[in-house]
Amino acid sequence: MTAIYIILGLVALVLIYSIAIYNKLVGLRVRKNEAWSDITVQMKRRYDLVPNLVETVKGYAAHEKETLTGVINARNAAVASNGSPDEQAANENIFSQALGKLIALSEAYPDLKANTNFNNLSAELAALEDHIQKARRFYNGNVRELNTAVQEFPSNIIAGMFGFTLSEFFELEENEHIAVQQAPKVEF
Repeated sequence: MTAIYIILGLVALVLIYSIAIYNKLVGLRVRKNEAWSDITVQMKRRYDLVPNLVETVKGYAAHEKETLTGVINARNAAVASNGSPDEQAANENIFSQALGKLIALSEAYPDLKANTNFNNLSAELAALEDHIQKARRFYNGNVRELNTAVQEFPSNIIAGMFGFTLSEFFELEENEHIAVQQAPKVEF
């Protein structure tokens, strides 16, 4: 009779431990999704800012149509991207390069460079880039924790049983055209 209680006790302990691991994995996945949501909010703020920036530049450099069109097309592609972090990063990198070209126009147009509206929008863009970097680091930290839990023993057993998989990191190329603290200075 005592052996049955010991076995039942061990089964109960294993069950409780499995539930704790499952709940930990669920919590990590929720935190990762929340962090991704923060990235999308910051990127949306940047997407919303860009048309104002393009309109300001258009007033001073209307004949730079190729650059302006490139920025809008890259923005629209980034906005439409709903894929994995890798796919989103690829679109974001193209968008950041196009933004860098747009900001670089200020060097060629002193009146644009002196425009208060352009300077305010550039400063807001730089601040948004900083927020995106912070959100990206937070997201990648949560992905690291989730991926570690999915791969460690014994949580990998529970993860496998309930379909928890490794998540992708969100890696962006460093863009020297968009500085974090100030409007960038680009020389050709």
